[in-house]
Amino acid sequence: MTSSPSDEPEYDLAVIGAGAAGLAGAVTAAELGLSVALLDTAAHPGGQFYRHPAPALGATRPEALHHDWSTFDELRRRLADSDARYLAGHHVWTVVRTEPRRDRWEVHAATGADGNGERPVRVRARAVLLATGAYERQLPFPGWTLPGVVGAGGAQAMLKSGLVLPGRRVVVAGSGPLLLAVAASLATAGARVPAVVEASGYLGYARHPRALAADVHKLAEAAVHGTALLRHRVRLRTRSAVTQVHGADRVEAVTVSRLDRDWRPVPGTGRRIACDALAVGHGLVPQLELATGLGCATRRTQDGTSALDLDADQQTSVPGIWAAGETGGVGGVRLACVEGELAGVAIAARLRERPALTAGGRVRALRRRRDRMRAFAAVMAAAHAPGPGWSRWLDDATDVCRCEEVTAGRIREAVTDYGARDARTVKLLTRAGMGWCQGRMCGTAVACLVGEGQGAQLPPSPERRPLAVPVRLEMLAALAETAARENPPSKAPQPPG
Repeated sequence: MTSSPSDEPEYDLAVIGAGAAGLAGAVTAAELGLSVALLDTAAHPGGQFYRHPAPALGATRPEALHHDWSTFDELRRRLADSDARYLAGHHVWTVVRTEPRRDRWEVHAATGADGNGERPVRVRARAVLLATGAYERQLPFPGWTLPGVVGAGGAQAMLKSGLVLPGRRVVVAGSGPLLLAVAASLATAGARVPAVVEASGYLGYARHPRALAADVHKLAEAAVHGTALLRHRVRLRTRSAVTQVHGADRVEAVTVSRLDRDWRPVPGTGRRIACDALAVGHGLVPQLELATGLGCATRRTQDGTSALDLDADQQTSVPGIWAAGETGGVGGVRLACVEGELAGVAIAARLRERPALTAGGRVRALRRRRDRMRAFAAVMAAAHAPGPGWSRWLDDATDVCRCEEVTAGRIREAVTDYGARDARTVKLLTRAGMGWCQGRMCGTAVACLVGEGQGAQLPPSPERRPLAVPVRLEMLAALAETAARENPPSKAPQPPG
């Protein structure tokens, strides 16, 4: 017999994700009089950006590894001073509309920091704010499965939360502004960084001076990172990519090749760089599983990913579901804070029937700031969008789906020999994307390889799944038992007799 889900009291608002957007939304809504539950998988708030060491590690200055630490300190203080309830270690696996009342939502989670689920938990709320963040986009290449190859964001997370480096001599590669921040952090912490290898260039920014001028904070951040790289003599190589990793049991060196405008390696340009670790990532992908499971509409972004389609007040296409932060498109921590605050005000206005809240100067200012930062985010996404020729890095033996060990050759075979025309058909033929990560690591690569066989680059489409993350069967059984108990079947009338 499985245990029934334990119920939290019903809240006005359930916020999923305690990063910058979720924190800002939760404290804003609570300060406007709403009862708020803030759910997050981690033991402490902060999300990916504000990861920080556990107290047991004895870090005396965790803020040294962060920008805008004062913003997090203020959000954390406001959370402590509010009546919002922080539910740590809650892995949310689905959100459903309640029956028969269609204006209520049930958030189902499994407790436990390791995700195994000590017990099922159900949170009821009148509205839901999705602040689930993003994960790294990975483009495979020969040798990327060797020990010592980590995500660029993963390397930064190791440093922020564990105070450890991925290696002593670390090449940082991929595309996007995160690379500069990661390289600067690693070099400042004592790692030797031989090179930052950026597949794109930075001229794309220069074509949009108005967007740059509207977000000078981003320019200041870039200047800080650039100064750190100069101080530590880190070489920046643009229009280049790591096209192969060398080593027997772990990383020993990488080959860096020049790229043409379509990201195809230029023959004869490969240069070998000795290292014992590679931190690599090609931007971020909004984490939309809960949203697409609810049927929320998405839009295509400038870098080929999908983000939620939101209205002026951060509401999704599904009434009662709002979103903030990277779910609406990757834009950074300051944008996430603004969107979280804007969503918190809008939700309070709706639930408290106080439309004047969204008509004041505060909301108008928030919308202007959001729009300026969203414009910069669009420029950033376009500047670092993967070129169609990146799949030329791959030989047929390269693993694309690491979970199921599906190679590029098998995917190409599914396209050319078996007629697959989309990533879903490739999944059915090869199992690519059926593993533990559910396509988060390989989804982009599989879609692009399908497009390669058709002479086009097909971006991955967000899939609608009833479960956002893997969940144990006992959780589903507990949910079914609870539903049967709360909604017993009506007895059929007995014949007279």
